[in-house]
Formats: sequence, structure tokens, C-alpha cells
Amino acid sequence: MIGIRDDTDSSAPAPPPSRAPEFAAKIFAEGGWLQDGLQLEHRPQQEQMARTVAAALEADEPLLFEAGTGVGKSLAYLLPGIIHAVDQSRQLIVSTHTISLQEQLETKDLPLCRRVFRSTPELKPYADFKSAVLVGKANYLCTTRLAAALRDKQELFASPEHSELQRIAAWAETSRDGLRHELSPPPSPDVWEWVNADSSGCSRKHCDGERCFYQRVRARLRLAQVIIVNHSLLFAHLNAGGATERGATRGVLFPDDFVVLDEGHTVPDVATEHFGLRLSSFGTERMLKYLYNPKNRRGLLAKHGGAFEQQLVVDALDAAEQFFGFLRDRLLDKQPVVRVRDETKCDPWLDGPLLALIKAVGARADKLDEGQERDELLDQKERLKSYQTNLKQWLSVSDEKSVYWLERSGRRQNIVTLRTAPIDVAPHLREALLERNTAVVFTSATLAVGGQILPFQERVGATDVRTAIVQSPFDFARHMRVYVAADVPLPSPQGARLAIESLVDYIRFCALRVSGGSLVLFTSYQDMRQVADILAPEFTREQRPFFMQGEEHSRTELTRRLQDAGNGILFGTDSFWAGVDVPGPSLSQVIITRLPFDLPTHPVTEARSEWIRDQGRSPFNELTLPDALIKFRQGAGRLIRTATDRGVITILDARILAKSYGQLFLDSLPQSQFTKLTRGTRGESFHPFA
Repeated sequence: MIGIRDDTDSSAPAPPPSRAPEFAAKIFAEGGWLQDGLQLEHRPQQEQMARTVAAALEADEPLLFEAGTGVGKSLAYLLPGIIHAVDQSRQLIVSTHTISLQEQLETKDLPLCRRVFRSTPELKPYADFKSAVLVGKANYLCTTRLAAALRDKQELFASPEHSELQRIAAWAETSRDGLRHELSPPPSPDVWEWVNADSSGCSRKHCDGERCFYQRVRARLRLAQVIIVNHSLLFAHLNAGGATERGATRGVLFPDDFVVLDEGHTVPDVATEHFGLRLSSFGTERMLKYLYNPKNRRGLLAKHGGAFEQQLVVDALDAAEQFFGFLRDRLLDKQPVVRVRDETKCDPWLDGPLLALIKAVGARADKLDEGQERDELLDQKERLKSYQTNLKQWLSVSDEKSVYWLERSGRRQNIVTLRTAPIDVAPHLREALLERNTAVVFTSATLAVGGQILPFQERVGATDVRTAIVQSPFDFARHMRVYVAADVPLPSPQGARLAIESLVDYIRFCALRVSGGSLVLFTSYQDMRQVADILAPEFTREQRPFFMQGEEHSRTELTRRLQDAGNGILFGTDSFWAGVDVPGPSLSQVIITRLPFDLPTHPVTEARSEWIRDQGRSPFNELTLPDALIKFRQGAGRLIRTATDRGVITILDARILAKSYGQLFLDSLPQSQFTKLTRGTRGESFHPFA
């Protein structure tokens, strides 16, 4: 993983006191430096957040802070955070869930922070703070590994791949950062695997710090006061040890850092993904063929091994095919996801071949002199050992605090993945984040359920942590209208066809009645596809641009197209309920087709429900309902993004009126008044903003 500091010297002198609380008060006060220097409006909610965050940073204490849309939470944590980082010679880690927020922080918010600092004499010492974006090592080109690949291309690559290697080498001559996404078209995965920085072969010992892209960014990271990362990479590093790996007693990701987790409501789910095992047939095959590919006779052992070692790889590939094929045919023949409750009864096909290969690779490495090539082999030996350990752990099904399952995926549904996840993620989050003797701030527009953050606190193991909520400053009473369809059939297998017909009818009517753009949120890809098949041609005839998730473009690109269209209609499922930011009339309506309850059939949800039920509590009240409420708030929150936005929330799930829990969903909307719609009266009742 990427390191910032190479020492944890506890004898260093204590840093000077932080001026974050003092300056936060002066920056965000009414008539303060933010207003005076940049003529930005005073927001009392933003001032409260900045003061609270600054106090948590000074005290090195965790904090959970819900800040409604429009509070300006980025500045409220960045400005005191940067001041604290500079004063204390420490690093502020800002983690986000979405790429769009990461880009906003990098391109808009941090430059604005510099303007704030330069606008006031007392703040000018902070204007030269350094920032960096942390991405995974595998995204960077390593020039040392590239040179080795060019030198050994006959042993490593088949002839058709030589031109791809030359294309990467030519790009490296002009690339600024050496990041994979800068190369268009994207590099071949089989070639990139040999030249990226995710290897022991890329290190300060072997690489020229001036030429290697990864080593250059590593040097920048060591000097940065602000480091932006995403939740997924953060938890991948934490799962590998984080600051504790370096023996630090304070700090989360790096020694002595402090952390802000923006879009913090997603943290439990992301942490669940990473505090577990994931072993796939695809990854196993790639790992082994990196050593030796019998089809083209290329790989690391084509150069450093002989017939004996190469045959061991062939044996391991055959064993892997038998092992994963058995699981696919016996357990995944009828459904794509299967929970595993007992020790898997299958022959240990992979154990012997892996053990033999580990010994052979280690023996070959011992015959080489110190250097990059030896480190590459030792790196592969450690990966094989880690894989073997994890495989044994999965097969044993021995951890009662984890849930085990299998998945089938891929275009031909032939990739088998072994998964585990903690049933209760709270202890892991406490250990990794909240007990690290440093400030950790969770913030989001949606941490609370029914005005209470306690359910989220329990979910992340933070029941004794300070919390705060500030509402959005936007005038929702004037700028938002809410409509609820009262006559859409309740979801049921028997009424599925009728329900789809009703959704089609309402979406057609509501989307075409709004002059601006509409975002239509589904909970089922199948429902979305069925509705789109009927309505897409109609939208085209009405000259309304139509976009749908899953058709070529990414969420970021679809969002941009909706913004540019002005009156487009976008259909999306799970990932579109959050992170979509389209201000202005380009998004004038959010249509929620169903309340976003997760199906309780996924192994993690099922195991957590059993765990809650075994303690005599209600899984629906403690798990299903809170998750749905937060997702519902996120979906509705896509509508009003600025103080001047106006628009309509249209809900097409009559359970919000028919079920006792429905009022909780209505209460979670920032606009409490709503109008019922029926097909007979909606022409008179539905009045979107002109």
C-alpha cells in the first residue's frame, strides 16, 4: 500500500496548538472572512458544522454530523481540516463514495479553499497547502516494470501483444501522471498486469523516483496536507493493516492522520464488502497464468523457471478448473447466489498443487541475486500463500461471526466467486476507525432515520460518539411539490403485470407533463427494462431524449447527458438513487417507482436478519426499514441541488399510504405536504412548476 511517512518517531516534539476552532469561528461567522473576503452568503448551518468539526479535530474525537443539502458541508470540514493539518503537521484524509464528489473536491472545493485563505492576511500561511488524490497502485504505470517487460517481451508476451506494449511505452513518454484511465483506448489487461505499479518490483529500491509515475506520486503524497481517496480504496488499505501496519498508535490510514468520511451513510456497506474474503475462478486463473500460461508458453516462470515449475502451474490450473467447476455444477446450477452454512464437502483439489507451487517459486527466487526479479518472484509466492490461507478459511466455514456464500457471474455465467462478510460490521469499524486516537468525522445529508442518528451509530459501532444534525437552508415548502399515486396496485407476484401497466401509465403521464428533465428511480432492473421497452419509443416520438442505466454509458456520462439535454428522461436503478447531481431545470422531477426495500434473500441480509431475530429483535424495524428510509431520502435528495431549484417528487408506490410505516417515508421528505393522485383525477391534481 502507499505509505506517507517512513517513521513513527514518538520522540518528536509536540506540534503547536491548532487554530482551527479560532479561525473556523472567524471564517464562517455572519460578517466573517467568508462573507467579507469572497462575498459568499452566511449560512448558520454551515457555521455550526464548521465549529463542531473544528472542535472534534482539536480534541481528536470522532463525530457524526448530518448536514442537509445546501449546507455547504465540504467547506465546513475542509477549511478547519486544512488549518488543523498545517498547524499540527498532520494529514487530512477525505474519503468519498462517488467519483463525482471526488472530482468536485479536487477541481472546485480545494481551489475555493485557497481563495479563502488568500483573501485574508491571517489565513495566508495556509494558502500553499498541498493536496493529492490517492488511487490504487494498479492504476499507475511503473517505468521500471515497463522497461523489464520490453526487455523480456519474448518470454512474457505472445507476438500480438508486442504492439500493445509498444503503444503503452510511447504513451509513457508524454503522459503526465501515468494513470491507466489517461490511455485511450484502455490498455489490454493482460499487458497492463505486467507494467503497473502493484508489485514488489515497483519500489524506491528499484525505481528512479524522478521517472516512475508511482514513486513520484508517492513522494507527493508524503508532502500533502490533504489526501482525497474513495471509500473502497480506503477500506481495502484498512483491511491490509492501515496505519497499524506501520506500528502507529494514532492514525487511520497513515500514521498520525485524521479522517473525514463524506457520503458517510455508505460506509457500513462498503466496509462489509472489504472486511471479508473474495476469491474468484477468474482471479485464480489470472494469478496462475501470470506465472505461466501453457497456451502461449509465456509468463514469469517462462524466464525464471523450467519444465518442472511450469508443469506445477499446469497442475494448479487443472485443479482450479475441477474445484470451481464442482462448485458451479453442484451448488450454483439453479441460482446465481447461494449461501453456504456448513463446511463444503469437496475434495481439496487445490491444496496440494498450491503448496508444491509455493515451494517451487520460493526455491527459484532463492537462486536469484537481490534485485527486482527476485522480489517479483517472492511477491508471487506471498500471493499464493495468502490465497491458499484464504481458501482454507472459506472451505472451513468456521467463523460464526461471518456469512459465507457463492456467486456465479460473467457474461456466460461461468465465473465462480467465494465470498465472506462480517454479519456485524460495527466491531470492525470501531477497531479500524473509532479507536485510533484521532478525529474521524462521518458526514452526509442522510445519516438519520426519523430525525435520530442512533440506528446509524449502532450500525458503525459509534453509540458513544457525539452527533449533530443541521437542516438544509433551502425553501422546500415553496420549491418542492410531492405527489403520491394512490391507485397503483401493491407489489405482489399475482399482480405483477397490472403493476407494470400502472407504472407505464403514470411514468408516461408524469414525465411528459414536466417541461424539464425527469429521473425515474427503479428498485428492479427487470421492471426498468419492461417499462423502457414500452415507453422509449414514445419518448422518442415526443422528442424527449431518453437515457437508461446499463446501455453503454457510465453513471457519470448519463448524468452529464441528462444535464445537457434540458428535458431528458433518465431511468436508473440502485446506484442512481445517490450521487446524481443535476442542478437546474434539467432535473425537474424525481419519480420513485417503488419504496427501496432490499430483498431479504441476499446471504448478508439474511444472516443479519437471523442475527437480529436471535436476539429477540425485529429485522424489519432495525435493518430493512432504516436502510430503505435512508435510500429513499437519498433518491428524493437528487431533486433540489441549489437554492433556486424547483421540482416535483412523484411516488408511485401506494404502500406509502396503505402501510403503517408509510408515514415514516413521508416524514423523511423535506416537504411535508403532498397531493394524492389517481388516474381519474390526476389531470386536475398534477401541477408541476411551469
